[in-house]
Amino acid sequence: MITELKGKFKIEGIHYGTGNPVIIEIIDGYIGNIREAKHRDDRIMNSYIAPGLIDNQINGYAGVDFSGNELKVEDVIRAVEAIWSGGVTTFLPTLITNSNENLTRNLGILSKAIDHYKQLGESVPGFHLEGPYISPDEGYRGCHPVQYIHNPSWEEFLGFQEAAEGKIIEITIAPEIEGAMEFINLCYKNGIVVALGHTNASAEQILRAIENGARLSTHLGNACANFIHRHKNPIWPQLANDRLTPTIIADGHHLLPEEIQVFYKVKGPENIILTSDVIYLSGMIPGKYTFMESEVILTEDGLLYNPVLQCLAGASFPLKKGVENVMNFTGCSLTNAVNMASRNVAGIFDLKERASLLPGKRADLILFERKGNEISIKRTWLNGKLVYEEGHE
Repeated sequence: MITELKGKFKIEGIHYGTGNPVIIEIIDGYIGNIREAKHRDDRIMNSYIAPGLIDNQINGYAGVDFSGNELKVEDVIRAVEAIWSGGVTTFLPTLITNSNENLTRNLGILSKAIDHYKQLGESVPGFHLEGPYISPDEGYRGCHPVQYIHNPSWEEFLGFQEAAEGKIIEITIAPEIEGAMEFINLCYKNGIVVALGHTNASAEQILRAIENGARLSTHLGNACANFIHRHKNPIWPQLANDRLTPTIIADGHHLLPEEIQVFYKVKGPENIILTSDVIYLSGMIPGKYTFMESEVILTEDGLLYNPVLQCLAGASFPLKKGVENVMNFTGCSLTNAVNMASRNVAGIFDLKERASLLPGKRADLILFERKGNEISIKRTWLNGKLVYEEGHE
C-alpha cells in the first residue's frame, strides 16, 4: 500500500528481512524512516518490500540485443523499461565477444543512451565486457564466435573504455591465455572488477589470477566442456577459494539443483551471487532464432540451446526466477535469496547505498507478492521514482 504525504510518500508491506509489517517513508529519493506497523493490516499481509534486484550480466532484453549490429539508443531505453518490470533496478549491460568495430560502436551507443536518459544512468553504473579475451577451445568458449576471440590487449581495451566513456567496470577473462595475468593486474589497479570465465585454467593459473586481483567467477559451472577431468578441471579451484565470489545462473537449465546446493553450502549465502545471463530472447515465443551468429532454439520451457555447438545459449528468464529457484533448490530463506541478487552484488561493485532497507539509503525498492516461493513484482521504484506498476504501461 502506498500513501502520498505532501511531497513524500510511504510504503507499507512486509519487510523481506524481518518478516514484520513496516512503514517505509521515502523522501527525495531516499529512505527517510522505517518503523514497524503497530497493527497488521490485512491489505498488506502478502505484500513484501525488498531492495531492487541487481543483475551484473544482462546481454539483452525484450528483443534488444546489446551486442547486436543494429543497436540504437531508443532500443536500449525500451529494454531498460522492460528490465524494471522484473524487479531489477540496477544492472550491467553486457557485451559479448565480437569484432572490435562492433564492441566499440555498441559501447558508444550504450554510453550515449545513459547520457541522454537520466533514469537509465541511475539504473546502469557501468558495463560488463564478457570476452573477447576468453578460451578459444570448444566447450569453454560456449557460443562465443571463435573468430573474434584473441589474447588480451591493454591498448585495445583502452579503446573500448574510451568508447564507453570509462564505464566498463567488469570484465570476464580466461586467465590461461597469453598476457592474461598482466592484463588482470592492470584491470585491478584501474578499479575494474575481474571475473574468471569461459576458461580451462589450471588450479595454479586460477590462484595466480586471484593474486593479481580477480574477484569473481562468471556463471560458475557453465561455459565448460561437456567432458572434463573429474579432478583437474577449472570448477574445483574456483569453488575452493574463498577469495572468489561465484555468480551462478539458477534458471533451472544452466545448473542442476544439486549443483546449486553444493555451491551454496560451500560458498555460503554471503559469498555467492545470482545472475540471469539473460539475452534478447527473454519474453519471446518459442522457436528458432539467431544469436551470436548461430542458430539457437528457444523451447517451451525457456531453454535456449545451440544445436550445432551443443551448448546453452544464454538464458531467457529474468533474475527473479533465480531468486525463486535458489529457495526451491536449497531451502534458503527469502532474505538470503534476495540478498544474493542484491546486497552481495552491490558489495562487489561498491553500490551499497542502493541495496539496503535502511534510513539514508537510496530508495531502489520492489513491492511483490509471494505465493510459496513464486514472486510476482507489483511495483518497482528507482531512486524513489515509480518506474513500473503492474497493469500500467
